Amino acid sequence: MKKSIILLVSAVVSAFAVTGCKDFLTKDPLLSQSTDITLSSYTGLNNATFGAYYYLASSGWYGQSWIIDAEMRSGNGKKTAFRNSNRCVQPYIWNYTEDGTSGMWSYCYVTVAQCNNVIDNLEGKAGGDVTEQDLNNLKAECLFLRAFSHFCNVLTYGQPYTYCKKSAPESLGVPYVYHTDPNGKPFRETVISNYENIVKDLLEAESIIDPDYVRKGTTDELATVNISTIQALLSRVYLYMGEWQKAADYATKVIDSKKYKMWTAEEYPKVWGAEKGSGEIIFEVYGNITNSAWANWEDMSYLTSPEGSGDPAAAKPLLDLYADDDVRLATYRTDEKEESNGILWTTKYPGKGLNTPDANNVVVLRLSEMYLNRAEALVNGAQIEGVTAWDDLNAITSKRNADAYTSVGTLDIQRERRKELAWEGHYIYDLARWGKAVERTAADYPLCSQNLNVPFPSNKWALPLPKSEREVNPNLEQNPL
Repeated sequence: MKKSIILLVSAVVSAFAVTGCKDFLTKDPLLSQSTDITLSSYTGLNNATFGAYYYLASSGWYGQSWIIDAEMRSGNGKKTAFRNSNRCVQPYIWNYTEDGTSGMWSYCYVTVAQCNNVIDNLEGKAGGDVTEQDLNNLKAECLFLRAFSHFCNVLTYGQPYTYCKKSAPESLGVPYVYHTDPNGKPFRETVISNYENIVKDLLEAESIIDPDYVRKGTTDELATVNISTIQALLSRVYLYMGEWQKAADYATKVIDSKKYKMWTAEEYPKVWGAEKGSGEIIFEVYGNITNSAWANWEDMSYLTSPEGSGDPAAAKPLLDLYADDDVRLATYRTDEKEESNGILWTTKYPGKGLNTPDANNVVVLRLSEMYLNRAEALVNGAQIEGVTAWDDLNAITSKRNADAYTSVGTLDIQRERRKELAWEGHYIYDLARWGKAVERTAADYPLCSQNLNVPFPSNKWALPLPKSEREVNPNLEQNPL
């Protein structure tokens, strides 16, 4: 998608997006709304805000490639000859070029434009039944989505913050767009600047949202933003920055809210195909086959099934981390006819029983991550009164039929994060911020024709910008290829 198109996104697109995901709403917006009408009323702005969630469910983001690409790049996933439709090859062999790279750029800036359209048109809309707090709640949602979009984008096209801060302070990230200009040709900012702006947006969102705010009229309230969603993302962002005390503080805010409950060992294997989130879920992307953003035959429920395409299977080095009684091992299965000679696939995307191919909700933030974030922060010097890193890891292992920890070091944290958050799109970004290489063997990773091992540091950790974007905006400097 051309930059000019991305920056030209208007409230008409926001309104269209809302109608495309109408199953979230109890009432559809009018298709006939003009741009001016859409942004001139609280109702229109509210609908436009909801429309800004739309692209998260697309195949180029949480509908598929954000998760699958991350798992295939990191070594959690592998390809096999048993199921090979030639999907997932590019991330598996790290074969990215400016003509063939992630589509995250477009999804980011379309979403950012939708958010900016709302933020820039909130002033003066209070009156009658609409309060300033109502407007602040919409702004907070949009600030979160703008920050989250830029966060995903800089993770894709920039080197990790921890490396940049220490060794490459001028390393480029992405343009941080506060106001959408149809004719804008912004320059890339530094990774460090991107993170500062992400934090700025999230802190403002936290400061203005009603602590009790929950978006009404949705099928899945946990697929929209509340104060804990904002605080949970702040914990993750601060963790990625190596801001250990802040990462621990924000994880603690979410844990201490008591709004979320750890899944038990009995629940854990069964929660992944639910219609809407519960228990641990802080924020998720809602999936339904009636969404026009639905990935259809590219949906993860089809890709990760051996009865579907089955291209991304679970790799042995990941599976070997689980003890036999660990309930997390039960989230992997073989094919129905048991013809695959022991190959296993994740069942975190089993579908909702709607269709073939099916749709699935996708977890973005959950309670276990908060415990893991805090444990890692504590190991690195953060302090929370009455809490230890092994307490936090044991809060997880006690619900997974896994051995308890009596002491915890860095490697324990890293191993536990990989086990708990596998197939949720984390491990590749953990490796990046830890400064650790991807190390794979030909025996464990068949059909990997190149880049079995990807050292760190390396240019490969910042993917090439799409050529089409640079053709429209010559101010975008390409990453070293």
